[in-house]
Amino acid sequence: MTRPAADPLSLDFATLRTLCTVHDSGSFTAAAQEIGVNQSAISYTVERLRSAFHDPLFVREKGRQIATDRCRQIIEQVRPMLATLDRLARPEEFDPARTRQRLTLACNYYERLLIVPLLVRELRRHAPGIELVVINARGTGPERMLRGDSDLLIGPRPTVQTGVYVSRLCREDYVCLLDPAHPKADTALSIDDYLSLDLIDITYEGNWVSPYITELQAMGHRLRPALMVPSPAGVSRLVQGSTLVATVPRRLAHQIGQGLRIVDCPVRGQFDITLVWPPRFHADAMHQWMRGVVIGLRRELGDLGDLRPAAPQAN
Repeated sequence: MTRPAADPLSLDFATLRTLCTVHDSGSFTAAAQEIGVNQSAISYTVERLRSAFHDPLFVREKGRQIATDRCRQIIEQVRPMLATLDRLARPEEFDPARTRQRLTLACNYYERLLIVPLLVRELRRHAPGIELVVINARGTGPERMLRGDSDLLIGPRPTVQTGVYVSRLCREDYVCLLDPAHPKADTALSIDDYLSLDLIDITYEGNWVSPYITELQAMGHRLRPALMVPSPAGVSRLVQGSTLVATVPRRLAHQIGQGLRIVDCPVRGQFDITLVWPPRFHADAMHQWMRGVVIGLRRELGDLGDLRPAAPQAN
């Protein structure tokens, strides 16, 4: 009974490598020793190859296995495939100084003001060929990233972390920005003091609820703002020369609060600013380097203790 021909698509790369090894060594025995299998395994593999390619592939002449013309034609096509596979299997090399790639970063106002300038400085210095595209996270950063809209996300720790990697960059808490002439500008604020102020509620367009508000609600208090705005952008101008008080993250206050008083919020509302990335880029050489650059900015972001002023005197 005639054995059915083997399907060429059933051949794997190991089988094709065996074909090349037999050709190069000129012997089933030598090929078996080089690959580390017994000779019968080589014979079985060559029989499969003969069946798939409908050719004897090797004939024995003067003690050596001599390749047929058909075999040499096949090997000529197979070698580049094996070389490509070897190249792909090697760890990817990344030279930041020579790369030409685009990277999309999702973040918000806080990160654009405090972190992106530091990141751009490092990229200009070490990887000027990386084209950085910054988009607004708008509270849906992880979901957009997993959809492929962005490559990285920097922002508050996502409430749902399934399917992503997260690394903390820094911890934040809240302070109040007041005009220097405000009656409470040099006072340690109590909860009652705070709730009596003309507060600005930064709504983040409904995409983010500030943790200090969540803590106030958990304590049974309700915020009754004098003004609601969609973003921290421009709040320092609103505070200046008025009785309005803005509650913003501490690092942001030090960035935008020139000429204003910075007073600790009685509700700290701590939260983490994190770097988030998807599984598809976890092992990518360029992205590993990029994450290292971002994580390296932790030192410059500093510790909250370095930013806390001496406590004002209570009345």
